[in-house]
Amino acid sequence: MEKNTRLILALDVLDSDEAIRISEAVTGHVDAIKVGYPLVLASGLQIIGKLAEYASIIADFKVADIPNTNRLICEQVFDAGADAVIVQGFTGHDSLEICVDLARERNKDIFVVTEMSHPGALDLMQDAGEKIARMAADQKASGVVAPATRPERVKEIRKIIGNELAIISPGVGAQGGSAADTIMAGTDWVIVGRKIYQSDDPAKAAKDIVSEIKDVL
Repeated sequence: MEKNTRLILALDVLDSDEAIRISEAVTGHVDAIKVGYPLVLASGLQIIGKLAEYASIIADFKVADIPNTNRLICEQVFDAGADAVIVQGFTGHDSLEICVDLARERNKDIFVVTEMSHPGALDLMQDAGEKIARMAADQKASGVVAPATRPERVKEIRKIIGNELAIISPGVGAQGGSAADTIMAGTDWVIVGRKIYQSDDPAKAAKDIVSEIKDVL
């Protein structure tokens, strides 16, 4: 994924026509579109291929199962047209390794969740986050997910993984994270959802965030 705008749209709408309209509007203003269970369950897996016409697609399925099941899930998602899959790391090295190996075979990407952006992630995830980051680096995943709501954690994760892996960071906008602060903390891409897709002018909302990012680069 090329660093053109350093912005990823989290598209958590339910209607396929709305998803296509928003994706078309933000074309050129985002480097990727992150699609999760809400849209896919409502619109079918085929929505991935439709949205892939507008930007690279990251399937945010937070895959977390035994190795064989993980592989089966990732195969279906890649076959549908996704360029990357987000997986959980807490299931262990073998479950992660099989996803990374498949992605390498397909010339695709795997991003590994270290910590999530909501307050509840502090209950358990932060304690494991640094170990997961090290595992992601050891397995040579494409990158990790670290929270824009806690830029100090982005800095710590960056120290662990170095510059070989990318960081993508959700939580900018509705959750209170700052695009500029997160970029300065060391992330490669910020992920923004409601601030863009709930806007009356998604293209303008995306452009405004890109301008904020460019101001600190």
